[in-house]
Amino acid sequence: MTASERGTGDGSIRLLVVDDDALVRAGLIAILQTDPVLQVVAEAADGQEALEVARARRLDLVLLDIRMPRLDGLRALEHLRRELPSLPVAMLTTFADENYIAEAVELGAMGFLLKSDEPRELITMVRAVAGGGAAFSPRVASWLIRSEATTRLRRTRTARVAVDSLTPRQREILEVLATGASNAEIARALHLADGTVKQYLKALFERLGVANRVQAAIVAHEAGLR
Repeated sequence: MTASERGTGDGSIRLLVVDDDALVRAGLIAILQTDPVLQVVAEAADGQEALEVARARRLDLVLLDIRMPRLDGLRALEHLRRELPSLPVAMLTTFADENYIAEAVELGAMGFLLKSDEPRELITMVRAVAGGGAAFSPRVASWLIRSEATTRLRRTRTARVAVDSLTPRQREILEVLATGASNAEIARALHLADGTVKQYLKALFERLGVANRVQAAIVAHEAGLR
C-alpha cells in the first residue's frame, strides 16, 4: 500500500493506538482526536491484539507502546514490518525505555514519541509519520545523536588500538589494502612477491581480528589511515 493509497480519501488519517494501560490509551486517543484529520479507528491492549487489528483493518499508522503483556511492542514491530512493510509504525513510550530506542529504530520504527510530549507536538509528529516521514521526540533525537557519536568514537578508538599493534610492514600493507588494491597491486606497490603478500595478509587479519580484506579496510578507515 503506497502513501497515496492510504487514508479514507477525505484526507483523514486512520490510527491504531496500542497501550496496555487503559487510562493512558484513553488519554492519548482524546488528545489525538482533537485534530480533525486524525481518526482513531481501533485500539489494542497488547502486541498480539495489535497484529490482529492491523491485519483486519485499513490503517495509516500504528502507535505502539513498548512494554506490554503477551507480545511486547518491539516483537510486534518485527511482525508488522514483515507482514505490512508499508504501514508506518511509531513507538510511543516513556523515556525510561531509552535502552529500547536504538533497537526500535533498527527494526524499522519511523517515529519514537514520548507520552510526556506536549499534545500539539504529539499531533504534529503523528501526522508527519503518517505522511511518510519520520519524527522523533526532541529528547529521543538528542539521545540518538549522542548514542551514535559514542558508538563512532568507540569504534575509532578500537580501530586505532588495533592498528597501533601492527608491525611497520603490516601497517604499510593495510594502508595500500584500504585503497581497494588487489594482492598483485599491493605486491607491486611494496615491491613484494605475491606469495609474500598473501602471508602478510593472513597475519594481518589475525592481528586485527578480522575475517577478510573488506573488514580490514573498514578498520583502516575507522582508524583514520584513509
